Amino acid sequence: MIILRSILFNTLFYANLVLQMVLLSPYYFLASRKKAFAIPKNWARSNHWLMEKVVGTTFTVEGLENIPEGGYILAPKHQSLWDTYALLPWLDDPVYILKRELMWIPIFGWYVARQKMIPVDRGARGKVMVKVMERAKQEMAAGRQLIIYPEGTRRPAGAEPAYKYGIARIYRDLDVPVVPVAMHPGLFWPRRKFLRFPGHFKVRILPPIEPGLDPDVFYQTLVEKLEKASDELLIETVRDNPQVPLPPTAVQRLKELQAKGTA
Repeated sequence: MIILRSILFNTLFYANLVLQMVLLSPYYFLASRKKAFAIPKNWARSNHWLMEKVVGTTFTVEGLENIPEGGYILAPKHQSLWDTYALLPWLDDPVYILKRELMWIPIFGWYVARQKMIPVDRGARGKVMVKVMERAKQEMAAGRQLIIYPEGTRRPAGAEPAYKYGIARIYRDLDVPVVPVAMHPGLFWPRRKFLRFPGHFKVRILPPIEPGLDPDVFYQTLVEKLEKASDELLIETVRDNPQVPLPPTAVQRLKELQAKGTA
């Protein structure tokens, strides 16, 4: 049944994406930019509904009270395609720094451009990155929320931390709070696999790290807080979902936490 439900969900997920982009494009491109953002947010909600009804996967968002007003950086753990869109309904006006190749995809790229997302060449240096930061500052001044994945790429649950120092430089330059987010959607929607597993997990929004810290201090604080919360959630999620198959990284991390007496 998991295989059949996974095939059905994946089919409906991509059909839902294409149909909504095509059918709702007249409103999307005629409405004001911020009003148009209601379409991606509703698309995210519809995907949550599909996950629940087709796969049997649900989630709870904790710590919404920790989200500050105005501009800030959201720094989630990155494990799955799920976490690239899942929190949109709870964010006022988010903006992503994304690889420029995504802008070349027909229709999807137009949607991205409409929301003034910030494209970047991943191999960019020097003047190009200066321009990216100038754009980011403009969006922050407008009260938007910049979404950055501190580890840069999707990693399996329980994997050894691999944070990029770039977020510390961005924190320094933008001078706004950083809100860490711990979660383990990768246990239910694994990266690079088509299987989707039923169960329930939590998204935990942590208190913001306020601006003004030395970049090295900020970096260490972010890693410590986010990894501590991730370990706690890994223990809770596995305890509450014994049916979910674990990747080797999660098995190993649980053994390490058990040896420390925290699992």
